[in-house]
Amino acid sequence: MSVCLRAATAADRTAVAALIHGSTNGWYTAQGRSPVFAGPPADCELFFDVYERLDPGCCLVAEDGGELVGSCFWHPRPTHVSLGIMNVAPEAFGRGIARRLLARICDEADRRGLPVRLVSSAQNLDSFSLYNGAGFAPIAVFQDVLVPVPEAGLPELPPESGRVRAAVAKDVPAMVELEREILGIDREQDFAQLVEGLGDVFSASVLPGDAGLEGFLVSSRAPASMMLGPGCARTERAAQALLATELDARFRGTSAIVLAPADRPALTAWLRAQRGRNVELHLMQVRGPAAPIRGVVLPTFLPESS
Repeated sequence: MSVCLRAATAADRTAVAALIHGSTNGWYTAQGRSPVFAGPPADCELFFDVYERLDPGCCLVAEDGGELVGSCFWHPRPTHVSLGIMNVAPEAFGRGIARRLLARICDEADRRGLPVRLVSSAQNLDSFSLYNGAGFAPIAVFQDVLVPVPEAGLPELPPESGRVRAAVAKDVPAMVELEREILGIDREQDFAQLVEGLGDVFSASVLPGDAGLEGFLVSSRAPASMMLGPGCARTERAAQALLATELDARFRGTSAIVLAPADRPALTAWLRAQRGRNVELHLMQVRGPAAPIRGVVLPTFLPESS
């Protein structure tokens, strides 16, 4: 049967979650690595729920004979279109489904006159080739660092952590302005909802300074997403303070992933001092123009709207 592309509906929630779970874990286990999602497929319903709230109707699925064989979330923003998590069922590999999903979203971005952005694995060369062949170019390298947090919390917090506080709704305009200054993008709708917590999965902190915000950081704590980000900071010291605060407050007795820029040695040294270890590399890629990065950027996989 021929594969058709269509927008996902609420009835696809369970099937999309199963596709994310099976496709992602299938690729990693095929490389001899541990599954990314240790729990059941239902844990991945978090992606559908968060993205449907942020961007209703922006999940594209590929269907073959009534079965979902591919899915991709996309996120239209004033400054860009972001490509979120993309998955193809292992039994459908090699049929050009990912290429068709990508082309549909790139066509939509072209219609809007916007660049397309994504963060993707540097280890998956099939994925890299797909994006590279579609005109994407890497602009930054991130090391995925797994940071364990002792039950008693981090042994020492940076001095600047004393100025970190929980973000509130009135901080959103300053968060938007800081990210625009550092990364050149606008995600007001994301931060407005992330500061609210989106069902207690997310937490957000800010580091105020004399001339406005020095940085902000969101974290997500759920079985399918134990991560720090999105966030950005003017300096590595500000990034350390934000990371330390969120790690110490939310991840005691467990571990979290940080996507840390590979070209920030002081931040890397601090993460190593916390016994963080590299588990993968990711690339920030853009199809179209991109502003230079003017600070420390901490992307994430939920939401992948950067």
